[in-house]
Amino acid sequence: MSDGNDRETKPGKPWRMRLRARLRRPLSFYLTALLFAAIVPSFVFSMIILKRSTDEQERVVTALLKASTGSVTRVVERDIDSMLTTLKVLSTDSTVDESRLEAFYQRASSALAGTDSNLLVIDRGHNQLFNTRVPFGSPLSKASDTESIEAAFAQGTPLVSNVFFGKTAQQWVYNVYLPILTPQGNNDYLLTLTQNAASMAKAVNRDVLSPGWNATLLDGAGNVIASSVADMPVGKPFFMSIVPALRVGIGEAVHDGVEYRTVTEFSLLTGWKIIAWAKSSDVDAPAVWSYVWLSLGGLLFAGIAVAGSATIARFLAQGVKLLAKDAHLLGQGRPIAPRKHIIAEIETVSTALAEAAQARRKAENETRFLMREVAHRSKNQLTVIQSMLNQSLGAAESRVDFAEAFRRRITGLARSTDLMIANAAQGVDFHELAQNQLQPFIPDDPKRVRLSGPPVRLDAQVSQTLGMALHELATNATKYGALANGRGMVDLNWSVVDGTFLLVWKETGADIAADAPVPPRKGFGTMVLERMLGMALDAKLERLLNADGIEWRVKILAEKLNADLSA
Repeated sequence: MSDGNDRETKPGKPWRMRLRARLRRPLSFYLTALLFAAIVPSFVFSMIILKRSTDEQERVVTALLKASTGSVTRVVERDIDSMLTTLKVLSTDSTVDESRLEAFYQRASSALAGTDSNLLVIDRGHNQLFNTRVPFGSPLSKASDTESIEAAFAQGTPLVSNVFFGKTAQQWVYNVYLPILTPQGNNDYLLTLTQNAASMAKAVNRDVLSPGWNATLLDGAGNVIASSVADMPVGKPFFMSIVPALRVGIGEAVHDGVEYRTVTEFSLLTGWKIIAWAKSSDVDAPAVWSYVWLSLGGLLFAGIAVAGSATIARFLAQGVKLLAKDAHLLGQGRPIAPRKHIIAEIETVSTALAEAAQARRKAENETRFLMREVAHRSKNQLTVIQSMLNQSLGAAESRVDFAEAFRRRITGLARSTDLMIANAAQGVDFHELAQNQLQPFIPDDPKRVRLSGPPVRLDAQVSQTLGMALHELATNATKYGALANGRGMVDLNWSVVDGTFLLVWKETGADIAADAPVPPRKGFGTMVLERMLGMALDAKLERLLNADGIEWRVKILAEKLNADLSA
C-alpha cells in the first residue's frame, strides 16, 4: 500500500513545483494583485450602480417632461375651450343680425374688455363685418385665413385655425371659429375669437421644463405658435423633421448632424402639437461626466493604492532582508541586537531572533559549564569509587561479601547521582535524598525508620556526599544495629539553628552486649563520615555509643550545603 501511495503522490510533485515556480513573484506583485482584486469588483459594481441610477434618473426626467408637455396641452386646451365657451355665450345674443351689428359690437367689446381676445364676424364672402381690434365702422379687408374659414363653413362646427399673419392685427394670430344661424335660419356668419400667438408664450414657459430642455407649441401644419426659445420665428416650420408627422411620446431626431431627444404631446381639441426637445449631448452630459469622474477617481485611487502597496512592499522587503541577515547571524552563533521596524510584526520577529540568539549563547554557556561540571564530578566520582573499592576490599571477608558490599555502595551512589541530575537547577531536597537512600533498607514496618526536619536544599556535590553517608549508616544499621533485628528503630532528625545544619542519626533497640569490644578498625561508613564529610564540608562529627544503639551527631555550616546554588 505504501508503494502504491508513493506512486500516486510522486507524479504530483513536479507539477506543484512548476506551479510554485511560475507563481514566484515579488511581494509588491501580490500586494498590487490583491488591491486590484479589491478595487476592480468595487469599480465595476459602482459602474453598474451608476448606470442604473442614470437610467432611473433619465426615466424620472422623461416622466417629468411628459407631465410638463401634458400640462402645456391642458393649458392650451383650457384657453381654447374658454374661447369656445365665450363664443357660444355670445352666439345667443339676439342682436347677432346684420342690421344691428353696432349694438352687438358694443356688447362684445364690453364682454371682452381686459382679455387677450378680440371678436370678429365674418360672412361667407370672407368679409369682416366688424373687428373689435378697431372701432366699429372702420374699413376692413377680407379675412386672411381663407382656408380655415371655408373649412368652418363646410363643417358647420367649431374650428381652431393654424397660426397666420393677421392683416388687421399686423402680427401672428390664431382664430377660433363658431358658425352661427341668422334669424332667418341661414348659416351665413362665423363668430370668431382671435388671439395673438404671443399670448401662448405662457404655456411654454421654460420654468416648467428640466434644465437643458426647450418647448415649442406648433399648429396643425407644423408652424411655430410659441416657443421657450426667444429667437425661434413664429409662423415658420419647426426646424426638425419630426413635424408635421403625427408622432407622440418619447423619440429621437437628427438635424444637421446633431442628435436630439424629443417628447411630443398632441391636442385633440386644437390639432396642435407640443414638443419638448434637447440635445442628446446635453441630456447625457451629467451621466457622461459621472462616468468620467468615476473613472478618473478609480484610476486615481488605483494609482494611490499601487503606490501605497509598492511602498509597503519595499518596507516589507527591507524588513525581510534584515531578518534574513539576523537569521544568518543566529546560525553563526553571533549576537543579534533587536531592530526597530516600521511594521510591528517584523519588529516582533526581530525581537524574537535577538532573544533566540541570546538564549542560544546562554544555552551554549550553560552547556560548556555543564561539560566542565560533568568532567569535574566524573573525576570526583572516580575518586569516590576508588575509595569505595579500597574500603570494600579491605573490609570484605570473601569475594561474595566484597561484591555485595561494592554493588550496594555503587547503587547508593547511583541514586544520589540520579537525584542530583533530576534536581540540578534548584538543588536536592534533603528529605527526598534521605528517603531515596534509605528506601532499600526500610523493613516491612516502615514506622521503624522515622525522618523529621525542615526543608533544606543541597547542592549537587553535597547531596552526593551526604547520600553516601546515609547509605553507609543504613548499611551498618542493617548489619549490626537497630535494623538487624525485628524491633529496633532509627530516628533521623535534622535542623538548622544559628546558621548550623545539625544532623542526628540515632538507633534504638539494637542488640549490643554491654561488654562488647570496640572494633579494632573503622569501617567504610565511619571513613565516609569522618573523612569525606570532615574534609569536603568541614563537618564536626560526634559518635556516641548508647546502651541500645549508636548515635551520630553531625554539624555543618548551612552555607556549605548550597554553596554552588548561591554561586
